[in-house]
Amino acid sequence: MASSFTRLVRRPVTTLFLLKSYRHARSVSHHIYPGIIAPVCPSSRRELSGVLPRVSQYQLLSRSFSSDKGDLAEAVVPFMGESITDGTLATFLKKPGDRVAVDEPIAQVETDKVTIDVVSPEAGVIEKFVAKEGDTVTPGTKIAFISKSDSSDTHVTPSEKLDQDTPKPGAKEADKAKPIVEEQIKEKPDVATEIKEKPRVTSPAAPKLSASEPQLPPKERERRVPMPRIRKRVATRLKDSQNTYAMLTTFNEVDMTNLMKLRSDYKDAFVDKHGTKLGLMSGFVKAAVSGLQQLPIVNAVIDGEDIIYRDYIDISIAVGTPKGLVVPVLRDADKLNFADVEKNINTLAKRANEGTISIDEMAGGTFTISNGGVYGSLLSTPIINPPQSAILGMHSIVSRPMVVNGNVLPRPMMYIALTYDHRLIDGREAVYFLRRIKDVVEDPRRLLLDL
Repeated sequence: MASSFTRLVRRPVTTLFLLKSYRHARSVSHHIYPGIIAPVCPSSRRELSGVLPRVSQYQLLSRSFSSDKGDLAEAVVPFMGESITDGTLATFLKKPGDRVAVDEPIAQVETDKVTIDVVSPEAGVIEKFVAKEGDTVTPGTKIAFISKSDSSDTHVTPSEKLDQDTPKPGAKEADKAKPIVEEQIKEKPDVATEIKEKPRVTSPAAPKLSASEPQLPPKERERRVPMPRIRKRVATRLKDSQNTYAMLTTFNEVDMTNLMKLRSDYKDAFVDKHGTKLGLMSGFVKAAVSGLQQLPIVNAVIDGEDIIYRDYIDISIAVGTPKGLVVPVLRDADKLNFADVEKNINTLAKRANEGTISIDEMAGGTFTISNGGVYGSLLSTPIINPPQSAILGMHSIVSRPMVVNGNVLPRPMMYIALTYDHRLIDGREAVYFLRRIKDVVEDPRRLLLDL
């Protein structure tokens, strides 16, 4: 028995495993033999502990870990809207290790219509990201893990600390040997090496292109990037509109003298009372509302073999953003006054450029107004925004010579265009509608007198 213990002492690792198994058996014995309080083999244990050294260099070191489930929170993709099933993870706003607050955006998901923020559900530190930029994600997809614990210190075990503090054997000898080796290198004389010149290899001459073959630019001067989802959606909808509708465009020109004079005379009083500037868009919106009320067919739409007449007027305003074209909607535009129209347009345009506009604010719409004049467009043919039947295009204001009461005078003129679905709207209704807009803009007093 003593010889067996002697062999165990010589092999400490084996002894440790034996002790571990012994402790396990001791703990199990209380369940196997109820009522027995003493250990199974007390004498053997005392004998074994007496033979083994009390302080061993082979100590079992343990590291304590906290449960990941209770300490981590998952940041997931939120609900993106009824008509949106997936999106593209566009960019990360934070990095692993950054501290975030509750509901602070950490990533952005780009959908067909809007950009949605993924926020942190808890305050803490970003542990890691489990998705990559460019991945297609759906509502509920995990994006990151947030550590809710405030402490981010790393615990070092005694063995790791011992390894760091204890110098490696032979390190001092290596340091002493370095100067000797350096002196030997300095003492060596320089040896001139003969370098044989390699024969020059002449590259074959580039084949000459004939005059008829086009000389294309090299591929190194081109860049290929993935198309954003909102741009894909815009491209698809515009092409579907072009393939579905029998589009025809009619034009007219508007004298902007009276509307611009009205704005100039009342701009200060308008700002003082309503807190917003009086622009030209409100005049065109009210003119479009008047035209839609007089010609309801322009506000209607074809659905299969039926015509849907809509007894409400929701006007979409096309807004160009850095990420693409969005079309927020003015709800019940026929019930809004000039100040309400200006306030709503400014709010929607600001949110669209910031990327914070919601899907509900862009859904629906019975008629669209697109103002290409802000970019300097003189004339264009806008494309219908499905599922609508017409779109009004505004353009830049240019001073041109016009005949007024037999006299040639410079006038601020604007070309306007109406693109309509010729399957539903005849040319007569389209021309009457555009003429109504011209009359109201040139003489806004018609709105007061209902003329």
